[in-house]
Amino acid sequence: MNKSLFDVKMWVKDMQQGKRIALARIITKIENRDVEVPELMKEIFPLTGKAEVLGVTGPPGAGKSTLVDQLIYASRAEGKKVAVIAVDPSSPFSGGAILGDRIRMQRHYGDTGVYIRSLGTRGKHGGLSHSTKEAVMALDAAGFDRIIVETAGVGQTELAILKLAQTVLVVLVPESGDSIQVMKAGLMEIADLFVVNKSDRPAADQLVRELVVMVGMNSDHEAKWSVPVLKTEAVKSVGIDAVMKSLSEHQSYLDESHLRNQKRTSFLSEEIEDILLEKFTQKIKESLSSKKGKEILSDLTSGKITPYDASGLIFKI
Repeated sequence: MNKSLFDVKMWVKDMQQGKRIALARIITKIENRDVEVPELMKEIFPLTGKAEVLGVTGPPGAGKSTLVDQLIYASRAEGKKVAVIAVDPSSPFSGGAILGDRIRMQRHYGDTGVYIRSLGTRGKHGGLSHSTKEAVMALDAAGFDRIIVETAGVGQTELAILKLAQTVLVVLVPESGDSIQVMKAGLMEIADLFVVNKSDRPAADQLVRELVVMVGMNSDHEAKWSVPVLKTEAVKSVGIDAVMKSLSEHQSYLDESHLRNQKRTSFLSEEIEDILLEKFTQKIKESLSSKKGKEILSDLTSGKITPYDASGLIFKI
């Protein structure tokens, strides 16, 4: 887009003033990886570092969206401005989000203290695209107190949420598998809080007991934070107060243990990696489409060189 039609400083200023069209347009540019993104991030980054970032993950059908819906209400009751990014599996054709998390949370429509946006994974194996991380930074800069990132929950739990969120809630249901499945998915390593949702079902207490035992076996006894295992019936608002209390306690723990700064450093380190990989990927594409790149591909196709030879030659272009 012509720069005269998109003044970066003006749009970021409008976003800070609460203008939703500016926020939506900035996130769209981030999601589409438009040419203005580096300039946008120069304006946005100095405004970040204030928001609480919560990750909500777990298998499909665990009731993550319903729980997030309840967390929005509880957060608003505390006077916090809340933003939600619902990470959906991407369409293989458009790359866009294809699920309806925003539709499920339509009752918040009209509340100026709530912003909900779906973003696609765009084929990212870890489940979180570069765009998702930078969209969180934009929401932070926009003045939201609490940002909730709900992952797609497709296949193995997206471990990438660990580097993005300060507090990770792992949502399970009795039918989501036994303790062995929990360990296979790597959930023990990322959970700051376990939530057994739909806890009115018969196997709920058994799953809670298994998780409590596992937490005890995996915990560092010198650590000040012991991962709580809580029961909820999100659809009935049961257990939400206990979840909010544990979230607050974990946020306090992050400050007392100085882990908040460590998590931010880890997040920014990954941001650097993403930027470099993005630039490197673009350079490879440009090299392959160049005259020399086409000659290398022709030699590869005819069998004159191997893929490793071709890679080395492309790297030197």
